[in-house]
Amino acid sequence: MSIQIEAVQAEHHESGFGIGHSSPRLSWRFTSTDIKNWKQVSYEIVITREGAKEETYKVDSEDSVLVPWPSKPLSSREIVDVKVRSTGNDGKSTDWSEIKIEASFLDRKEWKANLISGPAQEKKDEPKKPFRLRKSFTISQLPNKGRLYATAHGLYEVTINGKVVGDQVLTPGWTSYKYHLNYQTYDITPLLQQGKNEIVAYIGEGWYAGRLGRPGSRNVWGDRLGFIGQLELDDKVEVITDESWESLMDGPVKNSEIYNGEIFDTIHDDSTTKITGTTILPFPEAELISSDAPPVRRVKEVKPVEIITTKSGKTILDFGQNLVGWIRVNTDLEGDELFIRTAEVLEHGELGVRPLRTAEPNDRIVLGGKTKGWEPKFTFHGFRYAEINGVNPTLEDFTAIVIFSDMRRTGTFSSSHSMINRLHENVVWGMMSNFVSIPTDCPQRDERLGWTGDIQVFAPTANYLFDTSGFLSGWLKDVYSEQQYWKGVPPTVVPFVPPNKFNDPWPKPHAVWADVVAITPWDLYRSSGDLGILEGQWESMKLWLDKGIPRGENGLWDPLAPLYADWLDPNAPPQYPAHGRTDTHLVGNAYLVYVTSLVAQIGKLLGKPSSETFKYEQDAEKFKELFQQEYITCTGRLVSDTQTAYALALKFGLLRDEQLERARERLEYLCKWNYFKVSTGFAGTPILLPVLSENGLQHIAYRMLQERDNPSWLYSVGMGATTIWERWDSALPDGSINPGQMTSFNHYALGAVAQFMHESIGGLSPLEPGWKKVLIRPQPGGTITSASTSFSSPYGTYAVEWKITGSGKLKVSIEVPPNGSARVVLPGLEEDDIGSGKRSFEVDWEKDERWPPKGIRGPQSVFMPDEFVP
Repeated sequence: MSIQIEAVQAEHHESGFGIGHSSPRLSWRFTSTDIKNWKQVSYEIVITREGAKEETYKVDSEDSVLVPWPSKPLSSREIVDVKVRSTGNDGKSTDWSEIKIEASFLDRKEWKANLISGPAQEKKDEPKKPFRLRKSFTISQLPNKGRLYATAHGLYEVTINGKVVGDQVLTPGWTSYKYHLNYQTYDITPLLQQGKNEIVAYIGEGWYAGRLGRPGSRNVWGDRLGFIGQLELDDKVEVITDESWESLMDGPVKNSEIYNGEIFDTIHDDSTTKITGTTILPFPEAELISSDAPPVRRVKEVKPVEIITTKSGKTILDFGQNLVGWIRVNTDLEGDELFIRTAEVLEHGELGVRPLRTAEPNDRIVLGGKTKGWEPKFTFHGFRYAEINGVNPTLEDFTAIVIFSDMRRTGTFSSSHSMINRLHENVVWGMMSNFVSIPTDCPQRDERLGWTGDIQVFAPTANYLFDTSGFLSGWLKDVYSEQQYWKGVPPTVVPFVPPNKFNDPWPKPHAVWADVVAITPWDLYRSSGDLGILEGQWESMKLWLDKGIPRGENGLWDPLAPLYADWLDPNAPPQYPAHGRTDTHLVGNAYLVYVTSLVAQIGKLLGKPSSETFKYEQDAEKFKELFQQEYITCTGRLVSDTQTAYALALKFGLLRDEQLERARERLEYLCKWNYFKVSTGFAGTPILLPVLSENGLQHIAYRMLQERDNPSWLYSVGMGATTIWERWDSALPDGSINPGQMTSFNHYALGAVAQFMHESIGGLSPLEPGWKKVLIRPQPGGTITSASTSFSSPYGTYAVEWKITGSGKLKVSIEVPPNGSARVVLPGLEEDDIGSGKRSFEVDWEKDERWPPKGIRGPQSVFMPDEFVP
């Protein structure tokens, strides 16, 4: 048995095809085999370019992640074969592992195509009607290599000779179109035929010009949809979008909106469609990018599990899982019209559409034509239930298609507690639902925006579950671009859309949300090991600290600045989610101290001038002292006597040594006083359980995790949730929907609790950036008697599995990938620098005598039950 390379990767690109880097860094991860203490001592890279001799490079190094490109830079369109072989400290080499890299356009001048459109659609307050652009062309000889480079203002789907090009959907995706516009590269060689060919691009409004926000803004980036296409044969331009194309402004897709679904006419006949010419529009000023982020694809199919007939006589399909995508009609249905309404939940047995607000995610299909089956092109829905009108459905007639930015799954978790396992599954489904082109807050109502606060608190969990490096690093570029335009203030939603009618068109600065500019790049660096992500966001971090934050005279947050702070504290009134119990400026200034210190640390890591880093270090110390004066008593009590306040103070190191014990005691008291129910919102929830665990209060953390009454993580599980809810009580105990107008059943932010599952229950976390070295330290607690977790790191797979035996032993099995290492900490055992391979440990285990902890009863006359239900 020998070590092998599992995969080679170029930059953070999913495949290397259509890469937008001239000198892509290379990484390779290893298969996990039971070979002990294997380290790479050297590697060889062989590069083969067309018409040239092999280039061989041998480097004595243990580096296997993001190593420099050894050859001359790639040129546009160039294809190179890359082989990598690694030699270990045992003197043995791996087999060669290969990747084919093909460069996209590396110079804007390569674009010869134009942005074209059909006739202008004058009514700017109405949705844009989808239309087609087409051109015929003749090929005398089939090429060895056919490529299409394409993008759009709007969404597009291309067919060549009637066959859909590529497997992507909702292309080119959503970016801040003013600054960045993604384009796609397709291998179209198999679709071409000798003689006459036809290329057709179907264009929809998508995010570019469609309604966004509440009640909604249209044409945020422009009011003319357009398409850019450049078709090349053997690297020679054959077809470009220009005035020679035809436009067909009428077609089977009559309407298609992100929020309001699609209207499709199977009876449509193109013989009556008016054909007009095309117009050349100004070429996009935005940077055209061949993104490292994986595209949105169809990733799963889910069949309905039940047909429900409601009291009102409606027919509803239950797919058994809240998901994001659309419904595919599998067969030719009989009837005049099929009308599909979707929603996430039922309320009193009927479709619960109130949380959708002004969105109407309905699909209407006119039946009776030649089209067999159907699925939409330019819309998507968040739903579990679908009301079917106009036909008598069977379970075989419909399939739910799940879409997702197709990132590689990296993290797993399982335990002996079935409800916690379901909670973890809900976190995964919630993330998949909201990673569709950008990280959104929710996928169903009249919002679906890139809220910065949500991803800031969730990123460590996201980075564990999936390889987010290309996805989030690309989105962060938009954050910085928007921030520059808005004079240092990162908008709360990126791409920026005025969120609703109550907000000013100018984005407001918000702690926790805007702090994404420093915290999320740092989280990505810890996960990927890529210093380039920090370098790319360095100016963004400085801009926020130097110009974006409105400050009082002492340098802390302006005391009059309105802040979201601990948003959605369960104690806040349903209609006033920012009115939590923790002082908003305590939250904002706690984050300010932390972020200022973090930026100083990042500056040193990047080798920035000492004058810059020293200033931030000084500011952090100054702000910490001011924070203590303003919010902390000399003994360690905080002016906001809340779980969130103490969690922040402990997590961000805001207390003096002599204050720590008092703060810990008070946090424990508050958890017991609240009978282990959660009293935290956006700021406190992600860190609450880790802080409890880090401060010797694992029994409290487990007790809160296993609580089932509202507000708690398992309350929603007990109510049948299959994704993470926006509110702790999005559904009330009687099954009715929370009366607040802001109620979603698919938000991922509160799913940040999975970080505790991975790191404390499973016992796996990175010690060095990029997972070069990890900490394996499972901390069993509660009623959980076994658990397992794994992470497919840039080096290979780390895994931990443990169980408590009836004989009082803790048995732990671990797996460390080649070229990685681990530190193992167990009761009575600590071993460092454990190398690759599989190992087992067995130590004595003593049950925590503090379990189960009891709540603290107040003087109320209502009895508070103290029993713990496992």
